Amino acid sequence: MKVIFMGTPDFSVGTLEALIGAGHEVVLVVTQPDKPKGRGGKMQYTPVKEAAVAHGIPVFQPVKIREPEAVEELRKYNADIMVVIAFGQILPKEILDMTPYGCINVHASLLPSYRGAAPIQWAVINGDKVSGVTTMQMNEGLDTGDMIMKTEVPLSEDETGGSLHDKLAEAGAKLCVETLKALEDKTATWEVQGESPTAYAKMLDKKLGDIDWSRSAKSIECLIRGLNPWPSAYTDWNGKVMKIWEAGVLDENTDAKPGTIVKVEKDSFSVQTGDGLLKVLALQIPGKKRMEADAFLRGYQIETGCELSSQMIKNC
Repeated sequence: MKVIFMGTPDFSVGTLEALIGAGHEVVLVVTQPDKPKGRGGKMQYTPVKEAAVAHGIPVFQPVKIREPEAVEELRKYNADIMVVIAFGQILPKEILDMTPYGCINVHASLLPSYRGAAPIQWAVINGDKVSGVTTMQMNEGLDTGDMIMKTEVPLSEDETGGSLHDKLAEAGAKLCVETLKALEDKTATWEVQGESPTAYAKMLDKKLGDIDWSRSAKSIECLIRGLNPWPSAYTDWNGKVMKIWEAGVLDENTDAKPGTIVKVEKDSFSVQTGDGLLKVLALQIPGKKRMEADAFLRGYQIETGCELSSQMIKNC
């Protein structure tokens, strides 16, 4: 097939590579505009643009894809199909209907669950046991088009947002190739989505990582994994931001206020939550790299009774 590929971040690159490897002719790659990065403000290519340039594929970077001149640019390529994966802009109906096979989206959830911008991380945050990828025929709604194919991906007990991202990117690349083959063979079937059983998977921001110690230890542990590697879960320790990268859950409780450190061992320290203890195993403080808790405890004094908080409490 002649394919126009739309995508922007790392998650999209594997699918682009898989389409090329399967023999499809990617006639154009559409991605978000370059952005300045670092102190020098040097313009940086999106990951998808880097891949396209490496393969010698033309790149189009419209500020607004729905502008008439952008729509006409796409029309010039006479593509059979458009494949969209984490592009970052909403497509108007005239683009959705432009090609014979329309626009196929690769979405990182088992639709209709987790429609929205951050389905990967929310699956981990919510403690799901299974996630997956869905290919869908795009319509004008937000992730509401008819489903074509799905593949399930189980989550491990130590799954993070980063590790699940990589698993789903690989699964999505394979599923996209299978979907295009089914479309070509005329064996594809479509299933209308029902109502979503989950909340909209809203975009992540740094405020989400501010740990509320009144929540259960299990929910905090899931939050820590879901926001790893970005934006990370954090708390206040002695007026400093402490990022927590790895933790365990202990089915124990004390009479201490949530956020209070109640146990300090050689390789960890445990914090009372609204239900259960959170055993901190890896963390990071300003100016330092991530470290295991035992290394932290060798260099810093931390005692039972110290309170961690989202507020700047200086009582340690």
